[in-house]
Amino acid sequence: MNVRRLIPTTAVAGAVALGLVTLSACGGTSDAAGKGSDGKLDVVASFYPMQYLAEQIGGGHVAVNTLTKPGVEPHDLELKPKQIGELGEADVVLYLKGIQPAVDDAIAQAGVENTVDAATLTTLEKHGTEVGHEGHDHGTEEHAAEEAGHDHGSEAGADPHIWLDPVKYAEVAKGVGTALEKADPAHAADYEKNTAALVKKLGDLDTAFETGLRNTATKTFITTHSAFGYLAERYGLDQEGISGIDPESEPSPARIKELQDVAEHDKVTTVFFETLASDRTAKTLASDTGLRTDVLDPLEGITETSKGDDYIEVMRSNLTALQKALGAK
Repeated sequence: MNVRRLIPTTAVAGAVALGLVTLSACGGTSDAAGKGSDGKLDVVASFYPMQYLAEQIGGGHVAVNTLTKPGVEPHDLELKPKQIGELGEADVVLYLKGIQPAVDDAIAQAGVENTVDAATLTTLEKHGTEVGHEGHDHGTEEHAAEEAGHDHGSEAGADPHIWLDPVKYAEVAKGVGTALEKADPAHAADYEKNTAALVKKLGDLDTAFETGLRNTATKTFITTHSAFGYLAERYGLDQEGISGIDPESEPSPARIKELQDVAEHDKVTTVFFETLASDRTAKTLASDTGLRTDVLDPLEGITETSKGDDYIEVMRSNLTALQKALGAK
């Protein structure tokens, strides 16, 4: 398997991150209890997967402001001065280090103390364009060189797309719940209850994926954006990415030829693309190999074209798409 595990620092880093959540806000719009003028905890979320956690766990006790607006590709986000200022005024800043360089830089430069880095709440791994294929020799020297250039992650090239694995996302949810309890102890019981409800929904989602993908005609799927490494590992699938975990990186001619061989060898039926990036390469590859195309949503944002209104709905749509493409029985 083309995965190199990082040395886990979850327990230490998670404790540090949670300890950074202060009980008083930095800005002048908060009261003595560390809340905004409307009585709610002000939470700034970096992009949709963090927004969803804050809203689900915080409920009516939080006011969530998201730095990445719907339709914006999170990797390429550029922050406005006003947004950077909001970071310093928030009661809690919830982000995922490694997915958005502009957010990472803003937090570092602003010296924001009340932050929770979701990447510290679970164990990260390294993923390249290819995850799975134990015993399959699809590699080339050029492919290996490409993967070395696809290190777009939190720590030493780690893959930050942890929210696409419901089990890892549930681990992060628990850490976020603890952080909100510390930031707003008066409503700790509600945060604990909401966290448990969300973890239950994520557990049901995990079960649906596990049972729905247990028996399939093929285990290999091709996608433009190599965001599904954790999902592939969790459910015994083989992800073959056209590009790396940076959705804008271009594949080499050798990689395209390699994918054509993979598609034939593994009886691949579908090339997946996503909603927030170009589908040109996916459609070209599909046309050249006689394959279908479909959407596999990395859930970096919800738009009008999303196949669902929230995380759970879109993930279930992803499951349906994978079942069709893999020939689930």
